[in-house]
Amino acid sequence: MNYPQARPRRLRTTPAMRRMVAEHRPDAADLILPAFVREGIAEPVAISTMPGVRQHTLDSLRKAAAEAVAAGVGGIMLFGVPEEAKKDAVGTPGTDPDGILQRALRAVREEVGDDLVVMSDVCLDEVTDHGHCGVLDARGRVDNDATLLRYAEMAVVQAEAGAHVLGPSGMMDGQVGVIRRALDAAGHQDAAVLAYTAKYASAFYGPFREAVNSSLKGDRRTYQQDPPNAREALRELDLDLAEGADMVMVKPGLPYLDVLRRIADVSPVPVAVYQISGEYAMVEAAAERGWLDRERAIEETLTAFRRAGAGMVLTYWATEFAQRLRAAG
Repeated sequence: MNYPQARPRRLRTTPAMRRMVAEHRPDAADLILPAFVREGIAEPVAISTMPGVRQHTLDSLRKAAAEAVAAGVGGIMLFGVPEEAKKDAVGTPGTDPDGILQRALRAVREEVGDDLVVMSDVCLDEVTDHGHCGVLDARGRVDNDATLLRYAEMAVVQAEAGAHVLGPSGMMDGQVGVIRRALDAAGHQDAAVLAYTAKYASAFYGPFREAVNSSLKGDRRTYQQDPPNAREALRELDLDLAEGADMVMVKPGLPYLDVLRRIADVSPVPVAVYQISGEYAMVEAAAERGWLDRERAIEETLTAFRRAGAGMVLTYWATEFAQRLRAAG
């Protein structure tokens, strides 16, 4: 028999060999921890649809941020959940200097300083009584340009509270440019903008609704991207770059690896991906039932993002996975 001379299996023979020739691997510094802080609670509240994730108090958020730093995590993305009675049609808590997100930003910066990149969500969905990402017009539609004015105010207030990076997630046309100009005019030229360049109207956001006590009525299909479209994401990328985006992102992650790859191939700025609540919940639920190996599944999904071109990954497993990497040496 003519046995093969080329044997790729030679490079798979031992764990040390596989580790040495690995083309991609997640690193703790690439990970960003999304975290929720809720107003009016005395103790952290478990999120039933996201086992292991909690709505934090300011004190427990401080501890989570310090734990992330100790593990080597690169950043933290904060979402504020105000008391229901404070929500209104224009999202007033989002621009109140004493709103829960602004207080959280100050608390985290006081706790960790510049040892963690502190990011904040610039969006109205958590702070409006209708749950949409923008201001509604007389017919109940999201008014793009009226919303931009609110985003500009929010970004400045968040930067003044200590955010290193502002993340406009509402998918309003022109949001990056409006925020960039507002930040510069207010003297926050060093604050960076992470553009949610390709944020799709996905079924995988379900658990997030509980995490932020969403008041959403209807859906977000008129402003988030339509799942069948990939080329459209490249148009969004061009617009965000022209408006001054410092970083860009694809959201969700696993269902849109093809979009992530296309953006990573052409983007001149760093590319992030958000492994969202539904992706997290699927793995946790399957692992709870013994249907898959939880630790291997986590690592495999994070590796997939790096292989597809992401330089940064927002994941609810950020601290846990970073701790695992540190323990492994």
